Amino acid sequence: MKNTHVKSAMVAVAALALIFVSVPKSAFATTATTTIAVSTTVTNSCTLTAGSLTFAAYTGVVDNTTGTFTVNCTNNGDYTIALNKGTGTGATITTRQMMFGTYSLGYTIYTASTDTGTIWGDGTSSTGTVTGVGTGTNQTINVYGQIPAGETATSGTYTDTITATVTY
Repeated sequence: MKNTHVKSAMVAVAALALIFVSVPKSAFATTATTTIAVSTTVTNSCTLTAGSLTFAAYTGVVDNTTGTFTVNCTNNGDYTIALNKGTGTGATITTRQMMFGTYSLGYTIYTASTDTGTIWGDGTSSTGTVTGVGTGTNQTINVYGQIPAGETATSGTYTDTITATVTY
């Protein structure tokens, strides 16, 4: 009888050991948590790409043309585009000059249609700039040019270079 009790006790101990071994360790695990602070700063940035402003062959009558800029600024970021007077001899923002050697041909750039637009410059001397709000994608901005009627010009290819500046 004594052996039966010992055997029963051993079976009971083995059963308990088996139960403890089969219980997942996570049943006895404890946990701790913490938080991680996450942040960033988004700064406004812009890129500006210019196309060309190409007039038809000038014949002495008003010559209008349209070109484009592409601006890409951070979503909801304000921007302003200004144009300088160009590189033509004697040019001003209100009367820019294309050059062919020492010969010049005057023209004007507008912020909107040449019939309704303001002369596009740097905001001084009654000129305007073009403002907008970025979308995070490319935006096309039209550029309107006009050579007035009655310009006297020697035959040749006239050119100028305008610097566009985007401020954001």
